[in-house]
Order: sequence, then structure tokens, then C-alpha cells
Amino acid sequence: MKPLKIAVIGLQFGMAHIEGAMHYGAEIAAICDCNEDHLRAAGERYGIPEEKRFADHRALLARGDIDAAVIAVPDQQHRELTCAFLAAGKHVLCEKPMALTREDTRAMIRAADESGRQLMVGQICRFTPAFEKAKALIDDGTLGDLYFVESEYAHDYMKLVDNWRSDPLRHGVIGGGCHAVDLLRWLAGEPREVFAYGTHRLLPQVPYDDATVAVMKFDDKTMGKVFVSTGCKRDYTMRTVIYGTKGTLICDNTSPAMTLFTVDEDGVTREPETIEVEVNNHNAAREFEAFADAILHGKPVLTDVREGARTVAACLAIIESSRTGKPVRPDYSF
Repeated sequence: MKPLKIAVIGLQFGMAHIEGAMHYGAEIAAICDCNEDHLRAAGERYGIPEEKRFADHRALLARGDIDAAVIAVPDQQHRELTCAFLAAGKHVLCEKPMALTREDTRAMIRAADESGRQLMVGQICRFTPAFEKAKALIDDGTLGDLYFVESEYAHDYMKLVDNWRSDPLRHGVIGGGCHAVDLLRWLAGEPREVFAYGTHRLLPQVPYDDATVAVMKFDDKTMGKVFVSTGCKRDYTMRTVIYGTKGTLICDNTSPAMTLFTVDEDGVTREPETIEVEVNNHNAAREFEAFADAILHGKPVLTDVREGARTVAACLAIIESSRTGKPVRPDYSF
């Protein structure tokens, strides 16, 4: 079987995707970035010759030697580039969040459906070893029935804020907090209703709240909470706690161990168990493997276009609730 030929567009975030594709055995047919320094650095680091380096993605659309494109440009450009490559007959792996508006998500869904190509959204938490283990423990019944789940996206953006991150559409909940929202959707299902509060105390250079807390109702027996802070003064983390009727799991994406509490036959809590896990909070190799398997073997994409759109819908509902002070039901109709 011939190796997949991949184009990576956007090299500020695309370096990990180059490594993930190369780890799988794919061929890097092209790299693209409008920033000459990023383009040169990536080319030199990975031995990609100058004839495979491009400053304009449009030069790649008609190329017959490209099977798929990885879109790792700023969020505001996801719709334009994703739709262009799908229309050109290329499979697409688009970085998270899939888009910033419902209009853009609808356009991307149409483009994917009409193209017949795979569109995968890079919700990387679903490939993080600790969270994969958490999902397995939920699915095998170790924790019993879930009744409360919580996650946080705590990341200090003080030195990261630039023009595209300060766009009002890129609220912290959707720009970075989509990780925590998507994770809870994966672990507990669709939130049916959300209620949120926000505050703006730490990042005066952005026009949106830099801290938001959202309470979620998944069903009549399961609740959840997401905390997003893009100005917090601490190390980056996505600390996550999963409460079930038979046990509790405490984990995150940056620690080499997770803590599991279970009960004995009398319902008494046992001594906690430490489970060692690999630390790999941006597991681009596993992500690309899933993308490639979908292309080459027809396997379903875990984070397909509609999964990506539903996470955006939940994030938009949180932002609306925080703005209006009212409960909001996410609109999953696309």
C-alpha cells in the first residue's frame, strides 16, 4: 500500500502534526505557512525540501499528489481552508475548535457531506492516555453509573494573546475550553442544558471573560461542571474528576498517574489505587493514526464533523448563558 501523502497548513501549530504523520509512515508532500520563518524552520527541522514548501495554500488545491490536508491555521480560517480542500477532493484533519460560529459549522458539514471525504476535528483529549483510560473504566463499569463529572481548562494566556486570540468570537470557552467541553461530552454524553457565569479580571487585552464556570445537565441522573480560565496563575492543566456510584477517578493530562477509588462488596471505599499513565497531552501520533485508519480502512472517525459541531454548539450555549444569565439548551440541529 502506498503511503498517504499529506499537506500540513499552518506551522505554528502544525509541527506536532508533521511528527504524527511521519510517525505513522505518511509522506509529507507539502508544508504551507504565510510566515517565511515558520516555513523555513519546519522545512529544515524535518528535512522537507524547498520545492515542497509553500506560502499560499491555494497552490496545493489542484495537486494530484496530496491525499489529505491538516489544517492548523488560526480558528477564524478553519471554514475557508477546510471547505476548499474538501472541494478539491482531499481528506481533512482540522484543528480544534472546528469553527467559531454555527454558520461556519453548517458550511463545513455541507462541504464534508458533498465531498464524500473524511473530515476529522482535532479534539486531542480523546487521544490523551489518561483520558482514554478514564473512558475505558467508565465503559467497563468500574465506576458504576456516573452522576457527576467535572473538568477544567486552566491555561495562562498572558504571553499568548495576539490578534486572532483576542477576537471576540474566540471566547476562551470555545477557543481552549472546547477541550474540556468535548471531553465531558465524550465521557458523559450530550449536555441538555447549561448555566454559566463569567468574570473578566486577568486579561485586559481581550474583550471576553477570562474565567467561566458552567454547570451542565446531561440527563435526569447526571450533572457536570466545566471551569475555563485563560488568565489563571498556575501551570497548564485539565484536571478532571469523574464520580460514579461505584467509584471515583481523579486524573489530568499532564501527570504520570491517576487516582482511582472503588468500593468493596459492602459499599465501603477502599484505599485509593494509583494507576500509572503515559504523559502525552497532545498525542498527535494517535490522532493521525485514527485519521489514517478512517481514510485507508473505512473506520469511523471518532471526532467527525458532526461531533466537532456538537462541541461547538455546547460551547456557544455556555457563552450565551454567561452573557444572558439564563439557562440555555444547546442546539445540536445541523
